[in-house]
Amino acid sequence: MKVLKQNFSVDYHYDIYFTKGLFEPDNSIFANVVEKQAGGPAKLLIVIDERIAATLPTLCEQIESYVQLHSQTMQLCEKPLCLPGGESIKNDHHFVDTIYEHINIDGICRHSYVVAIGGGAFLDAVGFAAATAHRGIRLIRIPTTVLSQDDSGVGVKNGINYFGKKNYIGTFAPPYAVLNDYNFLASLELRDWLSGIAEAVKVSLIKDARLFHYIQSNAALLATEKKEDVLYEIIWRSAELHMKHIGTQGDPFELGSSRPLDFGHWAAHKLEQFTNYRLRHGEAVAIGLALDTTYSCLIGLLSSEEWHQVLTTLDNLNLTLYVPELSQHMENPEHPDSIFKGLIEFREHLGGELTLMMLQEIGKGIEVHSVDFDIYRKAIATLQDLFEQKQNLMQIPSNNRTQQEHLWR
Repeated sequence: MKVLKQNFSVDYHYDIYFTKGLFEPDNSIFANVVEKQAGGPAKLLIVIDERIAATLPTLCEQIESYVQLHSQTMQLCEKPLCLPGGESIKNDHHFVDTIYEHINIDGICRHSYVVAIGGGAFLDAVGFAAATAHRGIRLIRIPTTVLSQDDSGVGVKNGINYFGKKNYIGTFAPPYAVLNDYNFLASLELRDWLSGIAEAVKVSLIKDARLFHYIQSNAALLATEKKEDVLYEIIWRSAELHMKHIGTQGDPFELGSSRPLDFGHWAAHKLEQFTNYRLRHGEAVAIGLALDTTYSCLIGLLSSEEWHQVLTTLDNLNLTLYVPELSQHMENPEHPDSIFKGLIEFREHLGGELTLMMLQEIGKGIEVHSVDFDIYRKAIATLQDLFEQKQNLMQIPSNNRTQQEHLWR
């Protein structure tokens, strides 16, 4: 027998920029990013979430003017392409086909750029199209929601839904760059701010107790008004934690069976589906966090005091901890409408043995490889009781940190 063995590695590099007024004439970030490897004017295909284009009616014109100003560096192949956002673009594969068609018609090559402007689901779908056309076109992400700026937009995954399952088809493809423009967040509802903060709570629980306590001390305030300075601190640190995990934990493309950044997500993905996406992704994640935090407490990993802090913080952020869909068909984990079906699909999606992240303490996660459905049923019943008797959750007093304190820079 003869064997030829192959072994090589590829270094990836991309930067995440934080700015305001990305397409203002005096803001050079976008032009500088494109210019880095452009031998001449680089072709751009810009794809925008149509809700963003409708909310900001001058955006497309502003982009066209900006590109014209930097015509020696970049050129638009056509006017920005507007497509639906949210889960619609991930559920209807016609939209990905539309992106392919424009890539083909415009002569976009592997040295051109696809620029995606939208929320997390939108970036997932456009990123999937960019990663698979020509086996990979440079993708510049411009996230427009809190959730996509502090979590999904800074990572290396993309995907679309299939068979009613989240991200069933997708790839790992690092972006060329990520440009976070805080100005996009001003047009969002407060509900969308809070939904996005749920992902920051998630990463703080398994990575950074200091960030959690910063969110905890500002939760009640954030639930009632848009505090930009506080939000920007949360986005920055959450994005940094997500980025560091991907770059330093040794498994950026999830070749193993561990996926700690999906803490709380096995239930969240099913709840989105069960509620027909009535729940925002971050809202579903908040319920998933409450569920797995409660389970962690019930099996003796997490203290009741810290369990109380976590659930109270989520509650103070005006994030619900329970929906009726969580309780349906609990007696039969194999039932397609049982929340426990999410565990099975989560393991299949990851591969290998079941690996779930639980909480040992705030800021420190621990992996488990088996679960007790009876204890999970008790955890769900606990959340239902808290939902029905909300007086059981009392606000935690703020600590001594000032809301404007810069903690990580």
